[in-house]
Amino acid sequence: MSRRKKLYEGKAKILYEGPEPGTLIQHFKDDATAFNAQKRATLEGKGVLNNRISEFIMEHLNRMGVPTHFIRRLNMREQLVREVEIIPLEVVVRNVAAGSIATRFGIPEGEPLPRAIVEFYFKDDALGDPLVAEEHISAFNWASPQEIDEMIALALRVNDFVSGLFAGAGIRLVDFKLEFGRLYDQNDMPRVVLADEISPDCCRLWDMATNEKMDKDRFRRDLGNVTEAYAEVARRLGIMREMDSANGAGETTGAGETVESEQDKA
Repeated sequence: MSRRKKLYEGKAKILYEGPEPGTLIQHFKDDATAFNAQKRATLEGKGVLNNRISEFIMEHLNRMGVPTHFIRRLNMREQLVREVEIIPLEVVVRNVAAGSIATRFGIPEGEPLPRAIVEFYFKDDALGDPLVAEEHISAFNWASPQEIDEMIALALRVNDFVSGLFAGAGIRLVDFKLEFGRLYDQNDMPRVVLADEISPDCCRLWDMATNEKMDKDRFRRDLGNVTEAYAEVARRLGIMREMDSANGAGETTGAGETVESEQDKA
């Protein structure tokens, strides 16, 4: 079997050359990082869960006409995606005060915001991914005014759908991060598409009844049971079925693939 060509390795994923021109293989790692990679750990099974949750959401978005890079899932850890030119911005949608917005404006954590707020951050770990305004984006040519408008419109559309999806599972979508890329057609005309992933790694998810955190804040804040929380998100979304934990079977995906239970490792 030929060795795959690695094109890029990030904190949570690896990109390999795809089987056809214009495609990539996106591999989900078990690595967890926080605070610009100052805190690191390996959480067994995290990559499998993120792969399945992101697949589930991206498939729904594709069906409702939101353009994404997602093509299909290949196996427990990998997806086939379209190759895009990543726009160097993180687009954050906030519904509830938490994290940096609570600190910046002195808003109590958990207070609902007047409306969904879209923020842009420049993707640069060395600079700490600074918050930027639309004026910076245009002046430095990171994206055109039209692309900015498209990213905002798509981000709000994704927010409306994903908020409802999680609410139906008893989960509040507090905020989340998106990344976008340019997909070029045969005439080299670009269009903006959703890229990267949507998973508990890039969303703040709280139980609607208890406000218990079900996302990477469990890792950031040393709350423990990180992968167990991710598995609960997948279970509530109907992606995974519980098996007989007494037999140590862990969790099983809808395709019959098993994921080791985190209870024995907590």
